[in-house]
Amino acid sequence: MKVVLSTFALAASAASAFQASSSKQTATAPSSSALCVLGEEVADATVVAGSNGLKSEPRKHETPKSFATKCATLYHPHEGAGKGLAPPVYFGSTFMLDDAAHGARLHEKREAPYTDEDGFVYSRWGSPTNEAAALQISALEGVDEGTGSCLLFNSGMSAITSSLMAVLKAGDHAIFPFCTYGGTLEFMKEFAVHWGVEVTFVDASGPEGPGNYKNALRENTRVVYTETPANPTCRLTDLAGVARVVDEHYGPASDIPGTDVVDRKRPWIMVDGTFATPYHQRVLDIPGVDVAIQSATKYLGGHSDILAGSVTSRSEPFLHACSKVQKLITVPLNPMDSFLLARGLRTLDVRMQRHGENAIKVAKMLEAHPMVAEVYYPGLDSHPDRYLADQVFSSGRDVDSEEDEWKQTYGGMISFITVGDGENALRRARNVCEQLRVVNLAVSLGGVESLVEHPASMTHTMIPREQRLAGGLHDGLIRLSVGLERAKDLVEDLRNSLDLCDEDGCAVE
Repeated sequence: MKVVLSTFALAASAASAFQASSSKQTATAPSSSALCVLGEEVADATVVAGSNGLKSEPRKHETPKSFATKCATLYHPHEGAGKGLAPPVYFGSTFMLDDAAHGARLHEKREAPYTDEDGFVYSRWGSPTNEAAALQISALEGVDEGTGSCLLFNSGMSAITSSLMAVLKAGDHAIFPFCTYGGTLEFMKEFAVHWGVEVTFVDASGPEGPGNYKNALRENTRVVYTETPANPTCRLTDLAGVARVVDEHYGPASDIPGTDVVDRKRPWIMVDGTFATPYHQRVLDIPGVDVAIQSATKYLGGHSDILAGSVTSRSEPFLHACSKVQKLITVPLNPMDSFLLARGLRTLDVRMQRHGENAIKVAKMLEAHPMVAEVYYPGLDSHPDRYLADQVFSSGRDVDSEEDEWKQTYGGMISFITVGDGENALRRARNVCEQLRVVNLAVSLGGVESLVEHPASMTHTMIPREQRLAGGLHDGLIRLSVGLERAKDLVEDLRNSLDLCDEDGCAVE
């Protein structure tokens, strides 16, 4: 990979390297020296035509003479060095301006996810490597440039909270599922409610899910939040049904570019689709769904080595509001992690297929084991939302895919419940996790390695037991992220761990 270590980067070269739409710029002749000093006198200034009128190339500087100035001067490779196959990593925190008018234009622009021919101004507002990865996720979500955009954040929680802060204010009402990621629930309970936001929790799964949302709608409802498949129960939500009941109550969405999010009366339907990823579920293709959220830490990155989150939408007012939150409160994904995320995305298709192929084998073994009371995996006929599974899990299919080009899979996430209740179930589940020797005991999911965790004693301890049970989080529920190991090794490891349990609990050796 090519790494640009300078503090500054030319805005014109950044835009031409990373924007999918070509910008019409006149290039200056390359310098004959091995390394070009920024602005070294190599040619007369070139005038560039852009949508905002004529602007000049960056100002020229003298070739440094003193040692100290040589140390502090920005040296750049030839222009031809920018032809590397992989997008480069731009670590610059700030960017060169052509003149004062250029700087004024950049600061006057309406906040948006992507730059234009004027380029970048400051990395807290966006940067080239971040934008390159965002363009790729946007494409995977089914949103082509010009019809919507993607914002990348430094974590999945940052993506979630930024989306919510973009549209919620004091006096607003939001609807959330009982069963959703623990951090999302914690944010609503520990922050949003203290800011004057009212929250209603509903059972979002199964045939009754849309009706439960409908019954909770109010005139001040601003967010209808869903998570499907749900974390950690793997229950599914009928998103088309949810959008339909919202349309019936408020009418279809109508967003006018340039307006403010507060002008809209219809709630924003947001979907956290981390478990499925765009490989299986492109939620913005469902009429009425406004926002697609991904914890890119998980499957999109795929290697347990970055924290990242994405927010994609076709609504310009929402994207503007979310961009402003990112600019002032949260933060864009840094360049190095943006590069690693983009690299992970290139293998998403083949990884997701292997995750699904392994998971169905593991799920079938778990379903047959006497120490397992229930298994939640959308690919099993016993799954309570099996009727929705084939709609949700598209398995990378395109509209014109031939039958022999894809294989139906149902993701790599499994939840199962050990036999027993109360303390017995808690003890069994904990010890099953601790006896595993191939599967790793760790939070998170979606990496190439298999991970297991016990929500009741780990990730959801902040939720009262009564509410946890109401949301489907049984004391003995175990969440399993099936990796890319040999399926036989995973099956044997889990069977051996379960075999240690009896009616009185686990015999830990």
